Amino acid sequence: MRVACAQLNTVVGDLEGNTALVHEAVRAAQERGAMLVLTPELALTGYPPEDLLLRPSFGDASRTALEEIARDVTEGVAIVGFVEHDEDVHNSAAVLADGRIQAIYRKRFLPNYGVFDEARYFRAGSEPIVLEIDGARVGIAICEDIWYPAPVAAELAEARLDLIACISSSPYHLAKGSGRERMLQTRAYDSSAALAYCNQVGGQDDLVFDGRSAVIDAAGDLIARAPVFEESLLIADIPLDLAAGRRLREPLLRRLPVSAAYEPVVVETRPVATPSGEANVVAPMPSEAAELWAALVTGIRDYVGKNGFPGVILGLSGGIDSALTAALAVDALGPERVRGVAMPSVFTSGQSTEDAGVLADSLGIRLDVIPIAPVVDAFEGQLAEVFEGRPRDVAEENIQARVRGTLLMAISNKHGDMVLATGNKSEMSVGYSTIYGDMAGGFAPLRDVSKTWVYKLSSWRNLDAGREVIPQATIDRPPTAELRPDQRDSDSLPDYGVLDPILELYIEQDLPPAAIMERGYPPEAVERVAGLVDRAEYKRRQGPPGIKTTPRAFGRDRRMPITNRFGAR
Repeated sequence: MRVACAQLNTVVGDLEGNTALVHEAVRAAQERGAMLVLTPELALTGYPPEDLLLRPSFGDASRTALEEIARDVTEGVAIVGFVEHDEDVHNSAAVLADGRIQAIYRKRFLPNYGVFDEARYFRAGSEPIVLEIDGARVGIAICEDIWYPAPVAAELAEARLDLIACISSSPYHLAKGSGRERMLQTRAYDSSAALAYCNQVGGQDDLVFDGRSAVIDAAGDLIARAPVFEESLLIADIPLDLAAGRRLREPLLRRLPVSAAYEPVVVETRPVATPSGEANVVAPMPSEAAELWAALVTGIRDYVGKNGFPGVILGLSGGIDSALTAALAVDALGPERVRGVAMPSVFTSGQSTEDAGVLADSLGIRLDVIPIAPVVDAFEGQLAEVFEGRPRDVAEENIQARVRGTLLMAISNKHGDMVLATGNKSEMSVGYSTIYGDMAGGFAPLRDVSKTWVYKLSSWRNLDAGREVIPQATIDRPPTAELRPDQRDSDSLPDYGVLDPILELYIEQDLPPAAIMERGYPPEAVERVAGLVDRAEYKRRQGPPGIKTTPRAFGRDRRMPITNRFGAR
């Protein structure tokens, strides 16, 4: 059987645009002779729709769009993800063939952890479904259904299928894709059935979807894979006789019960075109750094583009965080849509201003230079009476950061470009940032990227380009906020080689300080870092959204109370 996985970049709520994407993908797949076409989970509405699902009209509009598509599926079969509003709301997959809806499957496992809130919105389905398509037995799963060996996957094995069709919207984080692919291979092998997995691609607010759709044969071998972070129509010719042969050789399947629940729905369909074009292509996988770079570029491009901003603006300090953010933005949007602003103060070194200029020239972006000393002096003059009798401290330092934030937002208001905040996860974790200052902006691409990865990505980008996209002097220079004379990040924080592993253990693995100390990290540093993380929650809540790249990002992934007396223990 020739199967197509339509790896689409949908937009939440854009039913008209998403319907057009599905139409085009089904047409292209049929022209290449695909008997079965899969689209991503909730392809018609985009994923995740969140509280749009609480509007009955949203589900009704999804059904109307589905019926429109169904009328045009006159050859072969399409499985399309949609929101089903039937007294309650279901995350469903419709089977379209012969110009109509012939069956509907409702997702049974509703994830309700991390970034997922599906139990808030959907009623879980309760029944499996088996289709007979052109003589082949095909079962359907939706995303989370396939991640566990039982009960859904076990029932699919009991159904003695030739093919499992799984539609999905599985968001990206570092190293997730390879683990997901291994899981899919295990499900196919254990079920003695081929498995076609169609995943969403693109950015949606703080989530990015990597695609990486795949087709696996009944022996658990990968036979086709779509590229990461690219829209793609993956075509695979699946040998169905392999599934039948394995079932005869596997005694376990003979011991499984045969239930009337697995009686197939015979799908009435019409022949498709003779198969043509290349099939069973296995896209190569990029390195971890290349994949993370692609994730960040995708997140910036789609957040800016889907929200209608003409471009972006960001402060260029001469430091590595702003340099990396600018390089990512140029790859995402092109240099003509990226504007840099250098805002030197009396504490800004000549090296910083020079490095900002070198970076702007390297990237081909506009750079405006706006000295902020007169504005800072004016603020301090107005505050002199209120500050009288108190020594200079972080209050005066933060005036500089807030002046910069105000200038960037003013330029954004005047020209319409969105401000990119440039802070990284290490800084956000411990509150080493100025609320209403360098945290100001509409989007923070590095919000879930550690300082360690900031350095790795900067070096990788230069190596990949074969030139200094990001000046080597910027990479080599000790990190500093330059808010007071001779300031260094290390004055306030442990070395990033110590800080970042502690943060990973405390935030992403949720280990208590004592367990982190047992791994050999300095007790004083661990206690201090944990306390800083806890106290900075109020800041993070007021910061801009950013791209999830780790298993546990700040925001809806990690939800800690701001008012909290439990503390780190």
